[in-house]
Amino acid sequence: MSEFVPRLLGNFERHQLRPHNGRLLVAVSGGIDSMVLLTGLLNLAPKLELSLRIAHADHQLRGAESDRDAASVAAVAAHFGLPVVIRKLEVRSKKSASPESVEMVARRLRHRFLAEEALAGGESTVALGHQADDQAELVLLRLLRGAGSDGLSGMNWCDPSPADSQVRLIRPLLDFSRDELRQAAAELEVTFREDSSNQGPQYLRNRIRHELLPYLEREFNPRIRRGLQRTADILGAEAAWLADEVRKWRAATNALPFAELPVALQRGILRQQLWEWGQEGDFETIEKLRESVPSTQSPLLTLTRGSDGILRSKSTLPNYRIEERSVVLGRTNRVHFGGAELVLKRSRKVAAANALFAQESFDAQRVGPVVTFRHWRPGDRFQPLGFRQPSKVQNLFVNRKIPPAERRTAVVGTTSAGILFWVEGLPPGEAFKLGPKTDQILTVKWRRER
Repeated sequence: MSEFVPRLLGNFERHQLRPHNGRLLVAVSGGIDSMVLLTGLLNLAPKLELSLRIAHADHQLRGAESDRDAASVAAVAAHFGLPVVIRKLEVRSKKSASPESVEMVARRLRHRFLAEEALAGGESTVALGHQADDQAELVLLRLLRGAGSDGLSGMNWCDPSPADSQVRLIRPLLDFSRDELRQAAAELEVTFREDSSNQGPQYLRNRIRHELLPYLEREFNPRIRRGLQRTADILGAEAAWLADEVRKWRAATNALPFAELPVALQRGILRQQLWEWGQEGDFETIEKLRESVPSTQSPLLTLTRGSDGILRSKSTLPNYRIEERSVVLGRTNRVHFGGAELVLKRSRKVAAANALFAQESFDAQRVGPVVTFRHWRPGDRFQPLGFRQPSKVQNLFVNRKIPPAERRTAVVGTTSAGILFWVEGLPPGEAFKLGPKTDQILTVKWRRER
């Protein structure tokens, strides 16, 4: 029998990776790492009492090859009798409206998809196929960019999702090398697909994988990968301690002033806040913020640090704000976003009106279980009630004489597929209107906070 399955079981036990309710969402790309992980989990499911579901993110970046990956994952799910969800992510369109790299946009959308699915499906844990060579490559990548100890600590066995801290990400393969997984795939007769983009020299990570690491192994240290993994382990423990100190300082009501803190703690406080903004924070940015240089420029935000150590930001993108907030709908949700208080109620009848709130009602089934609130963006299209086809939201604002300043702060609601169903100040979406077959009604109430 392959040694892979017993080692995988040991990782689950040693690092306490089993979900508390036994329900596990497995991110499966169709490549070797995720397919070997899925096979191992299927072997362990009876012993660990796991209930598995598959999630596949289709980034739509490789044309027909992406379609074949999705079809392959669907076929695997059908073969094993596992439920599967496959979502097409609009990476290219999101990239066109953002200065982020394609990789960063894809990562952000993928994590949001996985978090939304985990919460909607009753799984609080998502299993990812990252392995030891991924860890070595990441540490080297971050070393080249000048990361701190938390960056060089690489990936952890278990982390909260960057998209939603309610969701836990686990990496059961983190001590398996790529060669060991290939051996396991052969022994367990695992079929998988090769991602052609993993060979392209346009990505820095690929050049590290295919050029830099082999060169370092050949010319300097044949065990460089293991050395990088150990570096990650050592710095990970130190970074965990520092992160705990950062959280204590941020939660304290009578903490030492930021300026009196040790430099390492100052950097940790700033780095943690940058991470919450979805950025890793290079050394130069953190140092400028620490020294309180005004209007420090990051790839997405102009950031300034107050004397209290708190980062405040203003979007440098001229026409819209980048904040988003995803919500898994319950019977009632209360959300504070973009200067507005929103109350969402799902029931079989329209919620009673409240003089303090504006409100609109929608077919809840058409909206779906997860909604995302964000600000209006140039290029957004929306079909208000009674319109025959979608129009540019900007034109709708102009026709209603909504001032530019109000357009920039306007909140919109989208489905998990990114379709606008509600725009603040406009009628509800035509495709989501109430009809004779409406069974569940979603009422959105909102008011501006003062």
